[in-house]
Amino acid sequence: MKKLEAIAILRELDKQGRYVFIKHDMTKLFPLDSTKALDEALNRLVKTGLIKRACRNIYVNANAQCFDSYTIEHIAKALRRNAYNYVSLESALSEYGVISQIPLDRITVMTTGREGVYKTAYGVIEFTHTKRSVINILDHIQTIPGRPLRVATKEAALRDLKRVGRNLHLLQTEISDNE
Repeated sequence: MKKLEAIAILRELDKQGRYVFIKHDMTKLFPLDSTKALDEALNRLVKTGLIKRACRNIYVNANAQCFDSYTIEHIAKALRRNAYNYVSLESALSEYGVISQIPLDRITVMTTGREGVYKTAYGVIEFTHTKRSVINILDHIQTIPGRPLRVATKEAALRDLKRVGRNLHLLQTEISDNE
């Protein structure tokens, strides 16, 4: 991959509204490059500042015109492309004002994929696996225009938090105040 060729591809992705991509995307865009050549090219692009490595195999075009405030959600979506993902637990409950603590450097995401914690250049992404059916998930999440991930309803986020059994002490004050 030549630098000018990469710049042209990044501009085209930017026009399409994409500024977060995985290494596999680049293998499709540069099919003639060997794995080693692609790795070296990506390292050069990171060193020159054209892209930023968010975490392993995830890259961000930080100079993109379409860059928005949902970078961490775009990264989460890229990490779990073949799963249903939605913002829930502490992140959603904080947005609803149910808990007083606002997780500034972390996003909590329920997923039908694998659970795990990823430290990225844009914050921590915590995936928690759910066994809920897709129909049940879709009935209890909302799509917000312009936002890459769907968001659990307040009731679903509370239910998710209770199911995973953590941080319930954050709710006790809020629940008793609201009752």
